[in-house]
Amino acid sequence: MRASSILSLAALLVAFSTATASAASANACSASSPDHRAALVELYTSEGCNSCPPADNWLSELDHARKTSTIVPLALHVDYWDSWAWKDRFAQAAFTTRQQQLTYTGGGHVVYTPEIFVGGRELRSWSSNASFESRIQQLNSETPLADIHIGGHPAAPGHVAFDAAFTARQNLPDDAVAYAAVYENQLVSAVKGGENSGATLHHDRVVRRWIGPVRIVDGRAVITGDYASADGHEGVVAFVERGATGEVLQVAELSSCGS
Repeated sequence: MRASSILSLAALLVAFSTATASAASANACSASSPDHRAALVELYTSEGCNSCPPADNWLSELDHARKTSTIVPLALHVDYWDSWAWKDRFAQAAFTTRQQQLTYTGGGHVVYTPEIFVGGRELRSWSSNASFESRIQQLNSETPLADIHIGGHPAAPGHVAFDAAFTARQNLPDDAVAYAAVYENQLVSAVKGGENSGATLHHDRVVRRWIGPVRIVDGRAVITGDYASADGHEGVVAFVERGATGEVLQVAELSSCGS
């Protein structure tokens, strides 16, 4: 190959690499936790439970009405309702374990659905606007003990890569740990058996991937991962929790990041 051809090819490759990097940078997105303590709202639910659809709808309405700097909701589908009649395709044993841990560390002895935790603590009166708003305002009035930054960018075709960086502030407990969760919106199930047989259920904020706990060492931790994003209905939530009590100390969310 002549020298002039080699130089032309090299220039073309450089131009292509620059264009690709510029496109990736243009599509990159990020989010950081606020300067106050945000409230992680966890709904424990199941498609096998006929009292759960109203709670699922409540969470969807909360999602549409909320400000991300004050509330970050997630729906975790437990597996103890699964049976031969109907198996919840979103259920994970890890979510049952988490519900049990939060319940027992909070002094409870029974898990049930639907059950709501706000900031890592059970809120039995979640359907009361006054009780729910009071709990949110309490958390939002507090100074966070950690900062969280989530960055995302297109990776392989149809995938988004993300990294969540956690940085301790003063007085972060030594047993603090970090988590990340990938969620998905606008999911629909036509239930064929169990207590909701014949119903068409609509779900938002459904956790599809759960990463953690990851120890925060010397005031820092990083969680990386990726997820398929065909329609932009996915996002990432990252939070810091006190290991001994399950109390959620801070939370951040990165909503849909173009792939």
